[in-house]
Amino acid sequence: MVDQTKIEEAVRMLLEGIGEDVAREGLRETPDRIARMYGEIFAGMDEDAGEHLSKTFAVASNEIVVVKDITFYSICEHHLMPFYGKAHIAYLPDGKVVGLSKLARTVEVYARRPQIQEQMTIQIVEAIMEHLKPQGAMVMLEAEHLCMTMRGVEKPGSRTVTMASRGCFQEETKWQELFFQMIGNQKVLNQDLVN
Repeated sequence: MVDQTKIEEAVRMLLEGIGEDVAREGLRETPDRIARMYGEIFAGMDEDAGEHLSKTFAVASNEIVVVKDITFYSICEHHLMPFYGKAHIAYLPDGKVVGLSKLARTVEVYARRPQIQEQMTIQIVEAIMEHLKPQGAMVMLEAEHLCMTMRGVEKPGSRTVTMASRGCFQEETKWQELFFQMIGNQKVLNQDLVN
């Protein structure tokens, strides 16, 4: 649960620290606005992916399930600046599937925390493996990081790609190849992989 009072105090101190007048009209309500915003963008701190992945449905055949282009927004824990992009998820069921929107909600649980992309990728694939118990799963995130585009090296348009695979997706390349075909990304370099 977000402590609104602490966030408001911190924002006032930050504004004073950069030389601003926190009493001026444009900034008077900023601490409150930021505190409310943080309650929203860090809502994943109080959520468990298992809540979204717990309701499953029996299936007669175990065909691959892919949900691609799930938009997400997160905050890098190193600079508290946004990174955003798309998540692509695949899993091979073992007798049960989950509602498709629940995969998008699982991405949101982990995106709405101070986070690094590499860890978020692993958290999503491990949550799917833990709660759905599929034959395998694969997750790929593609994101732009404002800490690289707005400051530091200042390279807008550069994307970071991370992947994590488990089960049959880790053991058999045919499943990885099918995943890449289905998401329309057939060229992924080995240095982009996170296993």
